[in-house]
Amino acid sequence: MAIEHVSDTARWVAVYRAMETERPDAIFTDPFARRLAGERGQAIVDEVTQGRSMAWAMITRTAVFDEMILDLIKREKVDLVVNLACGLDARAWRLDVPRELRWVDVDFPVMIDYKTEILKNERPVCRYEAIAVDLTDDGARSALFARIGADAQRALVISEGLLIYLTPEQVSTLARDLHSQSSFRWWLIDLAHPQLLKMMTKMWGGSVSGGNAPFLFGPEEGTGFFLPLGWRETSFRSQGDEARRLNREMRGMWIWRWMSIFYSKKQRETWRRFAGYVMFERT
Repeated sequence: MAIEHVSDTARWVAVYRAMETERPDAIFTDPFARRLAGERGQAIVDEVTQGRSMAWAMITRTAVFDEMILDLIKREKVDLVVNLACGLDARAWRLDVPRELRWVDVDFPVMIDYKTEILKNERPVCRYEAIAVDLTDDGARSALFARIGADAQRALVISEGLLIYLTPEQVSTLARDLHSQSSFRWWLIDLAHPQLLKMMTKMWGGSVSGGNAPFLFGPEEGTGFFLPLGWRETSFRSQGDEARRLNREMRGMWIWRWMSIFYSKKQRETWRRFAGYVMFERT
């Protein structure tokens, strides 16, 4: 199996960022993605079912996260970005963010060490720190949040591609720990509908489960899951709508759009929220 650990999914997604960067009409550029993905990342894409044809979803997510991050930093004068399960994300090197912004990447030690080595000769755009922590370790996670939260006032937390690999109980605990820090004002996530979770498991379940990275989190109540935990939705951007806007739709998507005209209003809204990107604000 090419995927041996959940952190290997970061190599998988890095290949998609490299594929987009190499297009003449690229909607974002990540000049570090190909190096970071390495041969292992390409092997994963080559092995998993529809590895290349499903690139559109990760490419859309990257582009929309870029937009939402930059917009919030500018509009709300964010002073800290906490990038949980950062993987091989190189936004601290490639985004046009203020030099005085503090950016903290957090991930498993093996991933932090690997990325640090690959990018050791590159200079981040802003004040950068990499911290090696297993985010499923409750004590270590809480201590980390308390330490970095104490030195900020207007922090944005990012958890791109993380929650889907956690149980609902783990997501609840994470949400409460984030809310316990008053400086953590916003939280940006990607969220899947439970039916999408089933489809992804059917397509890729063998690959990800074999590497101890099964798809676990797709709550029936959607963003309502987070409200009792101290986080309310302020913005939702549908993956389908955004992919169409960015001209990165899945092949044959027009058929699904045509079929949707026969859906009820409730069914159309469920379809719109099948997958998306959510900005939360603490309550």
